[in-house]
Amino acid sequence: MQDILFYLIALAYLAATCVYTAYLFARKDRVIVAAGRILMVGVALHTLGIVVRWAVAGRTPVTTLHESLFFFSWITAALYLAVLFRYRLRVLGVFVAPFALVLLITASFMTNRVMELPPVLASYWLPVHVIMAFLGNAFFAIAFFLGIMYIIQDYYLKNRKFKGMYFIMPPLDILDELNYKCLQYGFPLLTLAIITGAIWSEAALGSYWDWKPRQIWSLITWFLYAALLHGRLTTGWRGRKAAIFSGVAFAVLVGSFIIINLVSGGSHGLLK
Repeated sequence: MQDILFYLIALAYLAATCVYTAYLFARKDRVIVAAGRILMVGVALHTLGIVVRWAVAGRTPVTTLHESLFFFSWITAALYLAVLFRYRLRVLGVFVAPFALVLLITASFMTNRVMELPPVLASYWLPVHVIMAFLGNAFFAIAFFLGIMYIIQDYYLKNRKFKGMYFIMPPLDILDELNYKCLQYGFPLLTLAIITGAIWSEAALGSYWDWKPRQIWSLITWFLYAALLHGRLTTGWRGRKAAIFSGVAFAVLVGSFIIINLVSGGSHGLLK
């Protein structure tokens, strides 16, 4: 059943990606509405997939890289739907759907075998820590996509090219404001994820901080986003500069996440 659900989810995200791409050329409201509905179906199936995997594994399904990518894909797509409900920013799906699909495709290359969680690591801190971490990552992903949209629209305006994607992008001030809001939500979640991870590590391994690669890169990512928020609050970083910095920070986040998990052969369940 898990395999069938996985392929159905991937198919839904692929269909949504194709329809969103068609919207870039057709620019018809009914096209992007259809794309959003297809994505909603994909997220519903994905939610069911998470529940099934959780039941089969008997724990939060983020122990392996396959599970982590599957979970990250789901929570990012689900967060987009929440943003869509609140702000009606349909064009954001043009970026979210392919991202969710790429995460699923990457996950398909990893083993989907259910791994037993060592008893010493079985703790309620696992779901608390990883849900905060992945939700924070999802906010950073949305901030990244908003930054890309800002750069695209800024290019059209500066070069006076009033064509193509210019007509479907929101105003720059809205994109910048939403980017900032996502950072405001993502950063506290990242901070809490680091704190709860340290508490979990102490409870399981007897040490709050061991300067392991995962911890080091989490701290580096924290400093990057802290610098970005500090710049916005104190020196007035806005617009293109903030969008580029947000992209750099997200690239570090995703790059370190993938590389560390490939090296360690797992995810948070091993605390490596």
